[in-house]
Amino acid sequence: MEQAQLETYVVETPEQAMALLNPLRAEILSRLAEPASASEVARSIQEIPQRINYHLKALEKVGLVRRVGSRQVRNLVEVLYMAIARTYVLSEGLNWAGNTVQQIKDQGSLAHLVHTAERIKRDALKLMERSDQEEEIPSATLDAQIQLASAEARSAFVEEYMQLVKQLVSKYQTAAKGQETYQVILAVYPNEGGEEK
Repeated sequence: MEQAQLETYVVETPEQAMALLNPLRAEILSRLAEPASASEVARSIQEIPQRINYHLKALEKVGLVRRVGSRQVRNLVEVLYMAIARTYVLSEGLNWAGNTVQQIKDQGSLAHLVHTAERIKRDALKLMERSDQEEEIPSATLDAQIQLASAEARSAFVEEYMQLVKQLVSKYQTAAKGQETYQVILAVYPNEGGEEK
């Protein structure tokens, strides 16, 4: 019987934690909310399938993705993978010092931010080429700064921010075929030069 995808998974082993620190592997996991092949994931993030396949096997080895089926595509059989959960939380039972766990979380988030920024740049350049051919490209950006009084306020802000975005996505998400897909990427990080309180 196929296991349902968890909403949240508590990461219990250092091997799983280290896998999540790799920005490409974190990106792959985010693309596996639904079953997908290495080729599909590669197309969605403009990577080569062989590289994605390598990282999928590493994620499967540490138990963060699982095989959920296969399908015939021309003369090939594609394996379908799915992430075991939608979100991941590092366990306090990893027995790492609190500051080490926080550093791992921060480094993982920052590495993912760098990878995401590179992908946004690639996507924007492709869209600009289409725009040069007088094709209308609807898009939007938002750039805002907020001062947060404490680490507790920062955590509360990020939690509420994520919940509001999930509600907004759920409200407008459509399952209709043939609809244009839009990429939504949001980030929260300290302003360089600004003082963290």
